[in-house]
Amino acid sequence: FSLPLTFVVTATEKIISRPGDNATLSCIYHGGELHLKNLRVYWQINDDRERCSVVHAFISGQDNESEQCSHFRNRTRLFWDRLENGDFSLLLLNVSQSDEHTYECVVLQKAEYTKRVHQAKVVLSLAASYSQPILSGPINNDSTGEEVTFSCRSSNGYPAPNVYWINKTDNSQLSPAELNLTLHTNGTYSVFTTLKVKATSNMEIECSIENRVLRENTSANYTQQSSSSTESHKTLEKSGHGAQAAGIISIVILMGLLLVLTCWLWKRKSSKLVSY
Repeated sequence: FSLPLTFVVTATEKIISRPGDNATLSCIYHGGELHLKNLRVYWQINDDRERCSVVHAFISGQDNESEQCSHFRNRTRLFWDRLENGDFSLLLLNVSQSDEHTYECVVLQKAEYTKRVHQAKVVLSLAASYSQPILSGPINNDSTGEEVTFSCRSSNGYPAPNVYWINKTDNSQLSPAELNLTLHTNGTYSVFTTLKVKATSNMEIECSIENRVLRENTSANYTQQSSSSTESHKTLEKSGHGAQAAGIISIVILMGLLLVLTCWLWKRKSSKLVSY
């Protein structure tokens, strides 16, 4: 094709889609009226053309699958009700890890010669938020000095996460004893990790799951008070219950005294009326 040296180029757009969802790659021309019969629209992979040169082709008013890569067959759609308005966006169905690429949309117009009138680039990344981690630790408060095990699990995220165990008492990072990732059929991951440490009197342990694409960090915390502080808490609780009971007894005694005084005054008044 004979292409001019100048043409419209839009800024590169970045979109994030969840594995298994449909993604819309945007390509919109605002330069005026176009006749579909005179157009050729090509969607292609910009960063790996040797692997796939044509993702979707629209030629002279209709889709053309003759050069389409097999990986995208029956997975791409143009929005036919928007084409005459210059919207050549592509709907990509059921996206997966292998679809993470930089895509390029090229719009060619044929008149006296073929010229490129529009071009757009879209970077497609996949990501999904991880669920709130579930952290389990020792139940026994008298395990100081013993080796204890913590476990942490999270699911439904993408891509594979960064996992951190942190000792919150000094913000030091701890090495996991076990780290397992499971890739599910829907393209998301589950993570299960364990930590083995010697118990201290006041343990504060954090399990953190980081999604670098979404820049999200979800965490769960475990805090264990020492047995002495637990006992003092119980003592304070008992003293509190004792004070409450003493208060109730005092109120009962006071009400009894008031009742006795009331009866005595009534009897005294009654005796005076009889004497009269």
